[in-house]
Amino acid sequence: MFLPRVNTAVCCHGSPNGPVSTTTRSMTVMPAWVIDKYGSNEALRFTKNAGFPVINYPNEVIVRVHSAGLNPLDVRMRDGYGSASLSMKRDPLNIKSSSEFPLILGRDVSGVIMECGLDVKYFREWDEVWAAIPPWKQGSLAEFVVLSANEVSHKPKSMSHREAAAVPYAASTAWSALVNTGGLSKDNCAKKRILILGGSGGVGTFAIQMLKAWGAHVTVTCSQNAELFVRGLGADHVVDYTAGPVEEPLGALEKFDLILDNVGGDTERWALTLLKPWCGAKFVTLVTPFLQNTDRLGIADGMMQNAATVATKALKHLVKGVHYRWGFFVPSGPVLDEIREMVDAGQIRTVVEDTFCFSQVPEAFEKMEKGHARGKTVVQISK
Repeated sequence: MFLPRVNTAVCCHGSPNGPVSTTTRSMTVMPAWVIDKYGSNEALRFTKNAGFPVINYPNEVIVRVHSAGLNPLDVRMRDGYGSASLSMKRDPLNIKSSSEFPLILGRDVSGVIMECGLDVKYFREWDEVWAAIPPWKQGSLAEFVVLSANEVSHKPKSMSHREAAAVPYAASTAWSALVNTGGLSKDNCAKKRILILGGSGGVGTFAIQMLKAWGAHVTVTCSQNAELFVRGLGADHVVDYTAGPVEEPLGALEKFDLILDNVGGDTERWALTLLKPWCGAKFVTLVTPFLQNTDRLGIADGMMQNAATVATKALKHLVKGVHYRWGFFVPSGPVLDEIREMVDAGQIRTVVEDTFCFSQVPEAFEKMEKGHARGKTVVQISK
């Protein structure tokens, strides 16, 4: 359960027609990294004339970005992943004459609130905050970003902006998969057996820590050179996928209450046999064809294809006594409130593998494309 957000802070002064803060009201442009088309790293372009974010709704805030975290999604979005669905989300009535470009990437942000809309009462100017930015909004590879107050949370006191920027998107995705889709919580997780396929990536590392804090037994698949890393995060049992197919060693173990799939591919062919039948056990995959279908078939046909696919798979496995689900990222300030408490309690930590300065964003993307990271990549936007 989420603790209610008590409106104890003083509302920043604002206008329903736009920002009036003396710190930002006269600004019309800002530095940012943008793309003007989908493509390779060459599509990234630095500009000092990106449009300055504007408060259009009374529940929005403008955040000055201190640090921005990068995720594999940013590389895929640069390449055009999800373009049809995200364009519809940005302009559902198709009334804007302009396209989504220039587009600012970056899903993780840690920074300071510079301005609030009239209805914002949980935050005030100069609050240090973090957020996972929805992929249909302009991102954090800029000096400022505008967000709904419902997407923002106070930053953990125990973390710097650099460390905090490495958490929100991956941790929120892990929470959504485990809690919203998987039905787990700190109250029902004790002694449950959880398998994480692909446990050394961003989502997997946060999932391990959440589950261990809640008392679960966690088995992880990863490469041999990541074993010490995931064990250091709390994993109880590790299976090395580089030693051969993992089906056999996993099949020899006691069956699981939940499987979190970060790998995809042919895992669905064998992984659901590892679940406890007729006990409410769930297979939750974060590797879905949802956006690929809408990109390929269009919104209407793509959504119909998605519904048919997930319904067919769910029914196929339901008759065998297990549940099949798709997991998704869900932006949520209240979820980040919960994660902040776990961070400040020492239950969740992050590992920042590389930090780049604002001028090195293309190099940061090149590093992300290599994959197999043992920590997060962060871009330092401002001091």
